Amino acid sequence: PACLLSSLENLQEGLSLCKKSLQNFLDGKRRQFPRFYFVSEADLLDLLSNASSPDKLLVHVPKIYLATKTLELTGGGGGRRPKATKWISNIGAEEVMFQPAVALEGKAEVYLQTVLNSMQKTLQNKLSASVDRYPTQDRIQWLMNSENDEPTDPAQVVLLCSAVFYVQEVEQVFRALKGGAKQAMGDYSGKQIKQLEALIRLTQKDGLQKRDRKRIMCMITLDAHSRDVVQRFLRETVTEPSAFQWQAQLKARFNNGNAELSVADAKFDYAYEYLGNGSRLVITPLTDRIYVTATQALHLCMGCAPAGPAGTGKTETTKDLAANLGIVCYVVNCSPEMDYLSMGNIFKGLAASGAWGCFDEFNRLKTAVLSVCTVQFKAVCDAIRSKRVAVVIEGDEITVNVTVGVFITMNPGYLGRSTLPEGLKALFRPITVMVPDLVLICENMLMAEGFQTAKVLARKFYGLYSLLSDLLSPQKHYDWGLRAVKSVLVVAGAFKRAEKNLAEDALLLRALRDFNTPKIVQEDEVVFFGLLKDLFPGIDPPRKIDPDLDTACRNACAARKVWPDDGYLRKCIELEELLAIRHCVFVMGPPGAGKTEVWTTLAAARGSLGHKTTCKDINPKAVTPEELYGFISFATREWKDGVLSQIMRDLGNQADGLPKWIILDGDLDANWIESMNSVMDDNRMLTLASNER
Repeated sequence: PACLLSSLENLQEGLSLCKKSLQNFLDGKRRQFPRFYFVSEADLLDLLSNASSPDKLLVHVPKIYLATKTLELTGGGGGRRPKATKWISNIGAEEVMFQPAVALEGKAEVYLQTVLNSMQKTLQNKLSASVDRYPTQDRIQWLMNSENDEPTDPAQVVLLCSAVFYVQEVEQVFRALKGGAKQAMGDYSGKQIKQLEALIRLTQKDGLQKRDRKRIMCMITLDAHSRDVVQRFLRETVTEPSAFQWQAQLKARFNNGNAELSVADAKFDYAYEYLGNGSRLVITPLTDRIYVTATQALHLCMGCAPAGPAGTGKTETTKDLAANLGIVCYVVNCSPEMDYLSMGNIFKGLAASGAWGCFDEFNRLKTAVLSVCTVQFKAVCDAIRSKRVAVVIEGDEITVNVTVGVFITMNPGYLGRSTLPEGLKALFRPITVMVPDLVLICENMLMAEGFQTAKVLARKFYGLYSLLSDLLSPQKHYDWGLRAVKSVLVVAGAFKRAEKNLAEDALLLRALRDFNTPKIVQEDEVVFFGLLKDLFPGIDPPRKIDPDLDTACRNACAARKVWPDDGYLRKCIELEELLAIRHCVFVMGPPGAGKTEVWTTLAAARGSLGHKTTCKDINPKAVTPEELYGFISFATREWKDGVLSQIMRDLGNQADGLPKWIILDGDLDANWIESMNSVMDDNRMLTLASNER
């Protein structure tokens, strides 16, 4: 036994030495390519071990370039490596050719950096060509220009180029006003309205591809904001470019082949991170205020801390500002499982890559961890302020990229929240985000969906939701905020495209009625339908019915020996309709109400229609939050996987494209559901304490 003990001790010592050596090796690779800081240890080892076979690395591409699904490789074979010729978007439908193709030679960290540089260079060249082409073509022609059946310009290039010319045109108007042309601003406002109407007509065109519709909708969103800004200038008789109303706007300019954005005296070079073909936020006066605060905070080498209730747009506005500046933004859903070393790794990654980090629910971290974060972030701020090229974080020297930005969002006064240390508060510029401008958001989103009477309908929409929040009983699951508004508007847009001949108010009424009815409790139904009747008098469009789904649900009931009650079938169909617009749905009710039967019946019905659905159900209350999400062992720094993280990873790795449901079947409580925030919102991302995403 004595010799066994000594040999075990020797083995333990050898294992510790191996672990330490592996850790040093991985840290060296992370310093060479900082985006490896945002990849888990297991994925990083897989990446490095398959470096000589780039086709095996494609599965990890979305973790490194957030908006890229995969790269298209050509050539190779016979001992030669392939070249990357194009990249395919992860957000919306879009493909972009590399200019020129990228040779994937050398080690993984070397050619992944080359791919990133080549993506940025390609976008810069595309922007330069688009800026040259804009004055030579009609605006719609320029927007829809294509080569080999692919749009000439990626979506983000189109939006940036349009923003550049908007700034040029407004500054031209200011010069004309100075020269005595009093009507210049009014004439330009008229021109903007015509451009906006042309885009709205374009969205109603038959045969428009989904990718093109998304670009046009983003253009409408940005053009509507430009129109509102110019109309404000007319109302407030702004005639000088030095006026605060103009200085406070985010302005894009293109000089000497490079794009630059500025707000007041804060200037930023466009970073050319690929963003995909996704949607952009409606810009309201509140958004503008957040932009001013955030850009000034960065200009002063500080972080920014938007605080306010849930669903007011704190995280989304941060991401949208990053998109406007072409910077990659990592959203981290903070949880009590995170320790100071995992936070240190994130700060190292942000400082070295120049990325932005948005820490959601920052005050969920433990007080001890927050205290260490103060030291870590202060080191980064001080390095930028004193223009040092390197910073020491947790004993490692990291090269600092000055574009780094840190944002923390907080819901004050919730359960299990820590108070921020005073030293940490001093490093962040606070801004309160309370009431989003719902009328303006509704109007702009309806316009983008192709509605002509958007202004009137937006007022009705807002009127209904504000009355519902006041008059209905206070149920915990009711939500009449921004997220609820957005999903109904998306449905209204789908109805508009499907039935162009139906009146617009009838389409909106159908969307409001059909997608709110499932969550209204019986005692509130009279008030809800009464309000709808008052706001939309004399209109009652029939419910949209899918006869195939109805039949499939009846057959599934028969197969499962369940009575096909009309109310029960309606719940199955309502769940299917909600899943079409939401990736996360709560099925609520007392025990024995049939919640589990509803989703199992629907899954069986979908299977019979050819949409085989994989279902995994977990009781989140049967395990601790650490066992559910995974945790880092404090003694060994080893990552222990959780039940949910394991299932989510396994389902995510199945590339069959079929629907997969994870059912968390148990009581809701803040301890476990809070860590799901970033999964349930538009990020659709589970962030773990191991830095895996």
